[in-house]
Amino acid sequence: MQETTRPERLTDGEDLDRFVADHDLALVEFYTKGCPKCQAMEPILGNVARATDAAVAMLNPREDLSLLDRFDIGSVPTLVLFKDGEPVATRADGFEETESVVAFVESA
Repeated sequence: MQETTRPERLTDGEDLDRFVADHDLALVEFYTKGCPKCQAMEPILGNVARATDAAVAMLNPREDLSLLDRFDIGSVPTLVLFKDGEPVATRADGFEETESVVAFVESA
């Protein structure tokens, strides 16, 4: 399991690519500043980092707008699950409880 209990903050697409390349399983939340649902997800992501083997990170796509098209982000928060560096699943269901996100990660 992860020792890190807080999601790592990524800055752009290059940072994202390095992050997912460094981890066999990674969960990334795409968020925007000022989004209450996104802010509420941060402690949930910390719980997911403790409960699973996934590396967890957060990225504001407004810092790199190409990410919106690259990952088909139409709303935030959007969760993208990566396995072996490739996106394998996406969820954009708004705020989710820890159990729901853990199940999403474990489905990979």
